[in-house]
Amino acid sequence: MTSAKPLILSALVALLAVPAFAQDAQIAVAANFTAAAEELGAAFAEETGQTIGFSFGATGALYTQIIQGAPFDALLSADAATPARLADEGHSDGKSIFSYAIGKLVLFSTIEGLVTGPESLEGEFANIAIAEPAAAPYGAAAIETLDALGLTETLRSKFVIGQNISQTHQFVDTGNAELGFVAYSQVIGREDGSQWLVDETLYSPITQDAILLSTDNEAAAAFLDFLRSGTGTAIIESYGYAVAE
Repeated sequence: MTSAKPLILSALVALLAVPAFAQDAQIAVAANFTAAAEELGAAFAEETGQTIGFSFGATGALYTQIIQGAPFDALLSADAATPARLADEGHSDGKSIFSYAIGKLVLFSTIEGLVTGPESLEGEFANIAIAEPAAAPYGAAAIETLDALGLTETLRSKFVIGQNISQTHQFVDTGNAELGFVAYSQVIGREDGSQWLVDETLYSPITQDAILLSTDNEAAAAFLDFLRSGTGTAIIESYGYAVAE
């Protein structure tokens, strides 16, 4: 008589190999929008029953993954240039592009009273964190701000460079840098530390555009539509972003 044990083990292995749930769409998302995207995904799932998976990173890094064939159905970029470039290069027809948020840059420190305004950049500190300017639009905005204030070269030796805005925020939050330029969405509502919401005249607008990459994925298209709904825009604004008209 053949033992049933191998059959049982095979069945268990097969069950373990099946995902707990299927994602209806996979969307690449700029790191600054992590918390907002997660809340939007939960609200979208509750409303539609469709599940969205997210991959977070610096916009430049996500662009590289997309052109190398990463199976993303849409991109929520931290700039307007990257979606336009993807459309120009044939990764989408570009008709789906729209601005879903306008980001804000903030100088933040966990140290009470360290940041009071632009004058804090001329104070005593060992390290200042910024995101990689070539890959992260918030890093580019930080450099623009320092250029406008005439402080880039003065502070360059103190730069701690994050691969994306999430790592940059982590550098500040863990004290590896006393202060740093991060996305306002990452620190909105925090009552600890100190911060200066950077004057928006000091850097180019951080217009964040979305683009649909898989035109046949109905869940991805529906999620992008959800971003522009009343529920979606309310969530986006609650994280400190402005919403384009």
